[in-house]
Amino acid sequence: MQCMETYLLRLNRLFHRFIFINDNKTSYKSINFDLQRFAEGGEKTEEPTEKRRRDAKAKGQVARSQELNTAFVLLVGFFLVKILWEYIYTNIAEYTIYIYSHLAQSTSVESIREIFLGIMLLLAKTAFPIMVSILIIGLAINIYQVGLMFNLERLSFNLNKLNPINGFGRIFSKRSLVELVKSLFKIAIIGSFLYLYLKDQIPFMPYFIYFDLAKSLEEIAKVIFNMVFQVIAIIIIMAIADYSYQKWQTTQDLKMTKQEVKDEYKQMEGDPQIKGKIKQKQRQMAMMRMMQEVPKADVIITNPTHLAIALMYKSGMVAPLVVAKGQDVVAERIKQIARENKVTIVENKPLARALYTSVQVGDMVPHELYQAVAEVLAYVYRLKNRKTAPQPSAA
Repeated sequence: MQCMETYLLRLNRLFHRFIFINDNKTSYKSINFDLQRFAEGGEKTEEPTEKRRRDAKAKGQVARSQELNTAFVLLVGFFLVKILWEYIYTNIAEYTIYIYSHLAQSTSVESIREIFLGIMLLLAKTAFPIMVSILIIGLAINIYQVGLMFNLERLSFNLNKLNPINGFGRIFSKRSLVELVKSLFKIAIIGSFLYLYLKDQIPFMPYFIYFDLAKSLEEIAKVIFNMVFQVIAIIIIMAIADYSYQKWQTTQDLKMTKQEVKDEYKQMEGDPQIKGKIKQKQRQMAMMRMMQEVPKADVIITNPTHLAIALMYKSGMVAPLVVAKGQDVVAERIKQIARENKVTIVENKPLARALYTSVQVGDMVPHELYQAVAEVLAYVYRLKNRKTAPQPSAA
C-alpha cells in the first residue's frame, strides 16, 4: 500500500498540470488524486458496528458451532444412559423373557399386536426421558449461542442457490477448506485416541467369556462408557475452540470499510445538511419563545451595547428568573422589545457580564449575585412607584 501511495504521489506531481491548447491559447487544469480513497480501497479494516451486528443477526448470520451442540448432546445422552443403565437393562430383560414365554404359548394376530404395543411402551419408558433431556440441552446450547431468534429468511426460495457456479464457489471457498481441515483434524485426533485406548483394552476382552452374561455386559459397559466419556471430553475441548473460531470468523466477515462506516453513520444520524437545518429551525423557535418572554420581564440589565439579560421576579419566587439573554444583535433585539413594552433598562456592566456567563435562560439567579440583583430591582421598583404616585395639582 505504501508503494502504491508513493507511485500515486509521483503521478500527481507529474500530471499536476495538463496543458490544453485551444484557439492558440494555453489553459491549465489541475488534476488532484484522492490518495485517501486509494488508501482505503475495499479493505475491511473497521470493527463491525452494533447496527451491523444487529442486521446480521436478523438475517441469521451469527457465530454458531455445531460441534458445541454435538458435544453436550453426547455428554448428556451417555450420562443419562449410564445413570439409568440398571433400569433400562432390567426392563429390557424382563420384557424379553415375557416375549419368548408368550410366543411359546400362541402366535395369534392378537398376541403379536400386544407384543408390538408392549415394545412401543418399553421404548417410551426407557428412551423417552433420554430423548427429552437431549432435546432440552440442544435447545439450551442453541439459545446460549444465538439467543431466542426466529429467522425465516434462510428458508425462503432463492434461485441463486440453484446456480452451479455459486455452488462450486461455496464448495471451494476458504470457509469450506477450513471446515474440511477441521473435520480431518477431529477424525485424526479421535481416531488416534480410540486406537490407543482400545489397544490396551482388547487383550482383556477374551477373558469375558469366563463370566456370566450379566457380568460380561457390565464389564463391556464399563469399557464403553470410559471410552465414550474420554472421547466426549476431547470433543468438548475442540467444540469450545471451534466456537471461539466461529465468533472470530463472524467478526471478520462483518468487518466494514471506512466508507461503509461513514455511510452507516450518515444513515443513523441523518444527512448533515438536514441536521443543520433542523438545528437552525430549533434555534429560531427557541429564540422566538425567548423574545416572547421579554415583555414579562421586570428589568433588562445591559453592558450597555454588547450584552442584555432580562430578569423577572414575582411574589413567592425563590430568586429572580432569567427569561432572556443575548449579545450583539440578539441584545439589541431584546432592548428594542423592552422599549416597545416599557420595560426598564438598567446599565450595569459587571452584573451583566456575571449573569451572561453564569446563568442560562430559564435558571434562577445564583446566590452570590442576590445582593447586586436586589439593588437593581429595588431601583426599578422605586422608579415604578414614582411614576405611579399621584402628582400634586398646580395651585
